[in-house]
Amino acid sequence: MGSAESFISRRPTAAQRELVASISRFQRKIKGATIDVWWLYDDGGLTLLVPHLLTVPKSYLEGARMRVFTISTSSTTMEQEQRVIPDIGRKPKAQTQAEFQRLIEPFRAADGDEREGLITDSELAAQKEKTYRQLRCAELLREHSCDADLVVLTLPVPRKGLVSSCLYMAWLDIMTKELPPTLMIRGNQTSVLTFYS
Repeated sequence: MGSAESFISRRPTAAQRELVASISRFQRKIKGATIDVWWLYDDGGLTLLVPHLLTVPKSYLEGARMRVFTISTSSTTMEQEQRVIPDIGRKPKAQTQAEFQRLIEPFRAADGDEREGLITDSELAAQKEKTYRQLRCAELLREHSCDADLVVLTLPVPRKGLVSSCLYMAWLDIMTKELPPTLMIRGNQTSVLTFYS
């Protein structure tokens, strides 16, 4: 049994090598890294502060370039070359909507169903605008941030009792699907940034 004939050489497959590389991703510094920050809700600036701290020395993203995506209510305050998400209110593509429907199908319930947390038709109708916004955000994230080394995203916070846990988790799932490592942050609207010092 101890002979050389019984020794089986195990070479890792491409998938196994990729898994090991992704696990150890945060142990090596990344030169020329990019952090994409999607500041979608006012959280006091925490969504901007944390990625900045990740660019300081001793971080695996030391010296990384930050790209900030945000929503402006006034088109005159945005610079022309930074217009990326002015159309976030646009209806998502039919393909994205179909993908979302497949995702939530196992968690659907009839309107009279008393099981807590499942998604009903009435909830989907009531949350249609918010769902469309999350789906459109997912499309924009995939379009603009698929090559980033880290994506930092303001965590949408649902109103308690208005959004079921399954619908909320489906929003998060669709928004982060096929993205590089993604950090979701939500501050408490207390400012962490000082503009004048």
